[in-house]
Amino acid sequence: MTTPEAEQGDVAGTARATSGDTAARPEERLERAVRAAEQALIEYEIAVETFRVEVENFSRLHEQRLGPLYARIEELDVQLAEARAARTGDPEDLRTAQEARARLLPIPGVEELLHGWMDSDGLFPEAAAMLTEQPVRPPQRVRPSEEARGLYRDLVRKAHPDLAQEEDERQRREEFLTRVNAAYARGDEQELRELAAEWAAGPVPAAQQPSRAEELYARLEWLSRRKEMLTVVAGQLEDSAIAAMLRLAPDDPDRLLDEIAGQLRDDVTSRESQLAALLSQGQGQGQD
Repeated sequence: MTTPEAEQGDVAGTARATSGDTAARPEERLERAVRAAEQALIEYEIAVETFRVEVENFSRLHEQRLGPLYARIEELDVQLAEARAARTGDPEDLRTAQEARARLLPIPGVEELLHGWMDSDGLFPEAAAMLTEQPVRPPQRVRPSEEARGLYRDLVRKAHPDLAQEEDERQRREEFLTRVNAAYARGDEQELRELAAEWAAGPVPAAQQPSRAEELYARLEWLSRRKEMLTVVAGQLEDSAIAAMLRLAPDDPDRLLDEIAGQLRDDVTSRESQLAALLSQGQGQGQD
């Protein structure tokens, strides 16, 4: 996994390489600096977007695999609170149990909002399957393959909007890359190949012409602001909890999820034992 920090080093290195040539006239040096900055920014955007998709897909997989276990633990915590309240009759325990149960109740109308993904009990299909001892549907594999990554990088390099000088061409490229990003997020190799063929058959963008020095300076400033914005996005991704988990096992995130799932199952077993003990105590008091 290549993180955006490594790409930032390439951006800085490219800028330094272009600053050392003092023989050419200023417009030519600026033109080369703009082209180098554009290419460096594109590579950085590719790194940030690739990392974003990786984090997003791992987050989805994390929710699909571990969500039912987290839901079970939350339900058991509520049942434990209710069992304690029933055993002690303490008003504070009763209030705590009521508040815990209220937090688990589904929002009215949430089934319609989520288009059937949540049932009337507020459980997702994976959680419902687990609680009813039915087979849990395997999570959809959405991590892009190496071929998909290669196709994606090649398309972004060729069709990036920052390479366009005319606004119409820039808009065409932005719309095209929206489709490319969507296909990459799904890991759809076939669609990426079709998009590559579509781009190859499309209009060839006009060659860039030398600009006036003022326009080139403005262009460099815009590229710098764009890079700063991407740096903020990359920092947010790097600081996220999902990214921290990915860093623990970058080459085998599935194994990490399996380990966490094992720990959560142990937590479920422990809570179920506690609940059984509380319910048994309550029945014993009732018989007395």
